Amino acid sequence: MTGNRWLQLLAENPGHSQWYVERFRTMAAEGADLEGEARFVDAMVAPRSRILDAGCGPGRVGGRLARLGHDVVGVDLDPALIEAAIEDHPGPTWIVADLAALDLGSHGQPDPFDAIVAAGNVMTFLDPATRREVLARLAAHLVPGGRIVTGFGVDRGYPVEEFAADAAAVGLAVHLRLATWHLHPFTESSDFLVAVLGR
Repeated sequence: MTGNRWLQLLAENPGHSQWYVERFRTMAAEGADLEGEARFVDAMVAPRSRILDAGCGPGRVGGRLARLGHDVVGVDLDPALIEAAIEDHPGPTWIVADLAALDLGSHGQPDPFDAIVAAGNVMTFLDPATRREVLARLAAHLVPGGRIVTGFGVDRGYPVEEFAADAAAVGLAVHLRLATWHLHPFTESSDFLVAVLGR
């Protein structure tokens, strides 16, 4: 499959973004635990760290990290999702931008980040032709010693070995592999990967 999968979903169903926003609003209202990714990232960094939520969607991860005291910037290519993030999670800086062309300096955010999180299958929604470029651009926005954490289903068209090779090609190493945001170990039978990357 070529092309950005999220944009393909929107082309097939223009109401998909609003459905996605309402889905998570409903889950939050029902008391679902939607903060596993934010807890994970918060445990990795010092208090009041600068964090980029890459592919932030409607802002649930970045919003929680901001409430925990971090300086958060969220980026997504879908203006409808950014609009929901601004409405539901005031505080962070929310920006409409494509990760494949990410240059936050041009958006008034020149300072690098202590950590970058790309949760919610972000890596598998990317156009496969841009995955390596996205990893390179994320790495370029890190402080020395900073880390990138991402999570995605291993059955969504981005083999774990290919992901690791793409990371290595842009100077990143996979420092940790887990099977869940709750720290379960990654095994050959795992259906989800949480990976922590660094230089």
